[in-house]
Amino acid sequence: MPIKTADDFNDRWRQPPNFPMEVRFDYLFLPAIDVLDQIRKDEEVRFTILGDDDWQVRMDRTAAFRTAPIEEIVTWPFRLVHFNLSRFYSDLLDGFQEEVMIPWRTHLSARGFTWQRLAPILFLSTQGASSTYHNDNSHGLVWQVHGTKTFHSYLDPDKHLPAEAAVIGETTAEEPPEHDAAARQSVTMRPDDQLWSHALTPHWVTTETALAMSVTLSHGGLCHQGRFSERELALRAYWDKNPGEAWAHDLRNVRY
Repeated sequence: MPIKTADDFNDRWRQPPNFPMEVRFDYLFLPAIDVLDQIRKDEEVRFTILGDDDWQVRMDRTAAFRTAPIEEIVTWPFRLVHFNLSRFYSDLLDGFQEEVMIPWRTHLSARGFTWQRLAPILFLSTQGASSTYHNDNSHGLVWQVHGTKTFHSYLDPDKHLPAEAAVIGETTAEEPPEHDAAARQSVTMRPDDQLWSHALTPHWVTTETALAMSVTLSHGGLCHQGRFSERELALRAYWDKNPGEAWAHDLRNVRY
């Protein structure tokens, strides 16, 4: 059942597995195709053309991605991510700060949570596309906005990737390693579905519809009344031993 109350969230957020949530934000996004058409032209967008076509086709599509007709773009297999959505708060995402970010920060703060970074990340992809197999250093409130994706992780991540290994980046690859399907946690997400993705847990996401869009509220250094989540303690311990690396990179995976 989705987590709806503060007490339920407090009981579950510190350790895997991932769990569905039900947080209601009073915000209406523009259609996904309109978001794609604008955001693909931004200099900070990151995208990867996928598919079984030969190398030259993928290179040609990469070169044309920002300018080709949008009706053509959505027929290509690709994944796209944008980490700096505050650039769009006055136009494409007008009202997002006031109707999503401020209420959510206020909700967390009122219940004893602190954080070092809390920012939204946008994901767009077409049918058949898959993210990399990776883990993030941050907790994510994943919010499916348009289309359908399946969010894959594990019921017991420690059996597949200890937190200490996740901290030093032993996760990232294009495909997940071989594993028993019974150990996998696969959650199909449709519009307005939400999922809590734990920090430092390996996962990958597949797109099931022609076009899918989601937004993840990324929480770096989330802490409740002085306590971090169990897996994040490994990250804090690593930074204690390697203080020069603590802020050398942002709290996110950049190889989506």
